[in-house]
Amino acid sequence: MARRLLVAALAVAMTVISVMTSAAAETGSWQHVPVPAQVRPQAGLNEAVAFGPDRAWAVGADAVGREAPGFPLALRWDGTAWQRQALPGAGRQGELLSIAAASPTALWAVGRDSAGGARLLRSDGTAWSESRPPRGVVLTKVVAGGGETWLIGSRDGAQALLRWDGRGWRDLPVPPGSVYGLHILAADDVWAAGATDSGAAVSHWDGQAWQQTIVYGFPRSAVGSVLAVSPTQVWAGGTAGFVGGPVGRPIPPLLVRFDGQAWNRVTVPTDFGSISSLAPDTSGALAWVAVARSQKWGPPGSYPPFVPGPDFLAWNGETFAEYSEPAVAGEGDSSVLRLAPVPGTETVWSVGRADGPEGTFAPRILRFG
Repeated sequence: MARRLLVAALAVAMTVISVMTSAAAETGSWQHVPVPAQVRPQAGLNEAVAFGPDRAWAVGADAVGREAPGFPLALRWDGTAWQRQALPGAGRQGELLSIAAASPTALWAVGRDSAGGARLLRSDGTAWSESRPPRGVVLTKVVAGGGETWLIGSRDGAQALLRWDGRGWRDLPVPPGSVYGLHILAADDVWAAGATDSGAAVSHWDGQAWQQTIVYGFPRSAVGSVLAVSPTQVWAGGTAGFVGGPVGRPIPPLLVRFDGQAWNRVTVPTDFGSISSLAPDTSGALAWVAVARSQKWGPPGSYPPFVPGPDFLAWNGETFAEYSEPAVAGEGDSSVLRLAPVPGTETVWSVGRADGPEGTFAPRILRFG
């Protein structure tokens, strides 16, 4: 009798814990985190990277006007607030487009100056210094992972990929078409997201050559983010493309998944928008999908015909949970969403830019967890 009572009590306790855990997951939400007061109006963020609860960085541009290119912007999270960091070349106009880090003391940022020239910055985690960019290359993105750091750019109008060998940047072969994003697992295990004239493409580098697959053949489709979980599970996200149609009609999002044998499109709970970022959980599996300009069809006969869709999708291995970004006084929705998970935690940052008053924009930082 005592044993049956103990088993029953344990069952009740486990049920309560399960309900509490489920309720906690359902009540989680994205929160707005303010930028430093010294960041001037008309700023925007392009990308972020995190290494812990008190170590995160974000880059973008500050004081951008209709006829002014603005100034490069770098922020650092210290566990309590975001702080603006000093950058070399004070007063030089331009923008920082991308940031990546091989470690908390080896950060890289790429950007451009007001004349379109490449800028390459390096940080030891505390201060930024100027680094010489590869000759003749216009830089658009830096990606780190697996002990590797790569650059994406163009030279004389052609795609360029470069790898840091510890002393300098070395050119690598480039897959056909365009490359917009990378996921680097090792020097001989790199996945590239992009597009060709035949549609959205994902390519794999084995250290010697690229093997490319058209993952979605609809015209003008493309993928810009890729997440390799294992050889039998790779995700890529972007836009599904379009042919003709009414002027101003939004484009559907595209999420595809590789199961080790074939790429298949995955249904997402929104009808339009662009999948702009994928983020893993602590095990490396897909956890979050960001959808910029997310919209759904409204009720039949409604005008306008679209209603807002989810900005973030949380994947539990089987289904997506929908999340919206919080409302921010005086600002509209985000037009750019870039995810940066905090390693070893369930916390995720999202940085970008939001619609401001009278056609302007504003920096946007959000956090989950």
